[in-house]
Amino acid sequence: QVHLVESGGDSVQPGGSLRLSCAAAGYTDSMHCMGWFRQAPGKKREAVATIDSDGSTSVADSVKGRFTISQDNAKNSLYLQMNSLKPEDTAMYYCAASTRDYECNTIDAWGQGTLVTVSS
Repeated sequence: QVHLVESGGDSVQPGGSLRLSCAAAGYTDSMHCMGWFRQAPGKKREAVATIDSDGSTSVADSVKGRFTISQDNAKNSLYLQMNSLKPEDTAMYYCAASTRDYECNTIDAWGQGTLVTVSS
């Protein structure tokens, strides 16, 4: 079992930056993929960025060039650097992990979420 805890959410102005962190505990060696997902009010949860155990990344078109996903395997940590934030980036951001596939299509563990609000 994998346990995930996010941190770093905050309120920022448009154009600002934030760095989200996710600490993983438990059977972390079983994780094939980790990722960041977000859900805005009234909208479906969507994938923001994923990274597999080989370090290959995938980033949603809506955040490409602004968000960067990275991981520190030694610390069992996942990060999301978010730059040039826009009001439409406002959402609850969730850390997720898959032990079954390398593209995070099947999620086995979710964090509790961290709120990002972008507003002037």
